Amino acid sequence: MSSLDEFYLSKEEPSKSCLLVLRKLILEQDKSINETKKYGMPCFCYGKKMFCYLWTDKKTNEPYILFVEGKHLNHYQLESGSRKRMKIFRVNPDQDIPIDTITLLIQNAINVYKNGTVS
Repeated sequence: MSSLDEFYLSKEEPSKSCLLVLRKLILEQDKSINETKKYGMPCFCYGKKMFCYLWTDKKTNEPYILFVEGKHLNHYQLESGSRKRMKIFRVNPDQDIPIDTITLLIQNAINVYKNGTVS
């Protein structure tokens, strides 16, 4: 079993299922997206550029997607907190996953790389 698989399978439900769905959603968006592990968490790269991460909040244990170039994304559900470059999108594992919203955010983030905003 790979260390990436171990990351997902070590989580408790419902976070485990939520993270697995998010992983699938991210990987399905573009053939140029690949998954690796950085800083102990799943990292998704667009080509060779870090694109987003999956992680869980230490306090709430809620999964979230961290968009590396989040400063270029505008959506009312994205949070920057004290970060200047990155933004996160929280996902409540006890509710239906907002697939349309997540797909839109991922596509917008991909466009940041495709259109040359980030080189």
